[in-house]
Amino acid sequence: MKPPYEITQTILKRVTAISEKIGEVNATYLNKQSPTLRKQNKIKTIHSSLQIEGNTLSQEQITALLENKRVIGPEKDVTEVLNAIKVYENLESFTSTDEKSFLKAHQLLMKGLITNPGKYRTKSVGIVKGVEVAHVAPPYANVPFLMKDLFTYLKKSDEITLIKSCVFHYEMEFIHPFLDGNGRIGRLWQTVILMEKYPVFEFLPFESLINKTQKEYYESLALSDKAGNSTLFIEYMLQVIDRSLGELLNFTNRTLRDMDRIDYFLKISSNQFTRKDYMKTFKAISTATASRDLKKATELNLITKHGTDNRTFYTINS
Repeated sequence: MKPPYEITQTILKRVTAISEKIGEVNATYLNKQSPTLRKQNKIKTIHSSLQIEGNTLSQEQITALLENKRVIGPEKDVTEVLNAIKVYENLESFTSTDEKSFLKAHQLLMKGLITNPGKYRTKSVGIVKGVEVAHVAPPYANVPFLMKDLFTYLKKSDEITLIKSCVFHYEMEFIHPFLDGNGRIGRLWQTVILMEKYPVFEFLPFESLINKTQKEYYESLALSDKAGNSTLFIEYMLQVIDRSLGELLNFTNRTLRDMDRIDYFLKISSNQFTRKDYMKTFKAISTATASRDLKKATELNLITKHGTDNRTFYTINS
């Protein structure tokens, strides 16, 4: 059975906007993204997803753990991060339509944090917000076949991937198949679904925007529960994805180091260019910063400088 939702004008507009941005990212950014930026985005994703769940470790501490350095912090928080690092470093090993793969991901995420990670719950649960019960999950006996139906939808529906990923995320949260870790596995699995179709999502920390808009995130879940369909949640998630892609494309909002800029520019530039060409790509930097970047690239023998003063230009070394 197809999960209940409607395709609204808002959804169609956001899908169109996202599709256009994905095309722009693929053309100018993703395939040339530096290892440094990939690492930064992975850290942001892990930090944001776990912060939603109450993890207290900073991005600096997560970076240290990623580099196999010792970190002082709550044991549970450190374990959560180490588990998430292992999962996000092996995203390509998961298959979005495979229920066993889904359970394996939960097992890795929640190892050492709960009893029987990777196993569906065997008791009834409710979600409490403040003093009120916000959501009563379906009886535990229904969980296996509800999840099986959801994976069947994922496999067989001809709905576009952007929408299917949102539907899966919402329906999984509604079913609440695990005693703990439902939020983080829901966000993770939406990433897995999306990246199989659009590789950019392996490196897009859209969870950072969910983290910034937690109130709207939980409101969209609650309103969709009340409406009996996932339409409002789909609209919310597509907005988050659209904004995240916009931020990815907006270099003026990024704090890039000189080697990040150099690495990126050399992969998108024609063989011959000027300082003015360099500054057109990085509009937020000063003339002095651009000159320092190009001087460093020259010293590293990445480029060769030709001419002087206003006639200066550069060529990329092969």
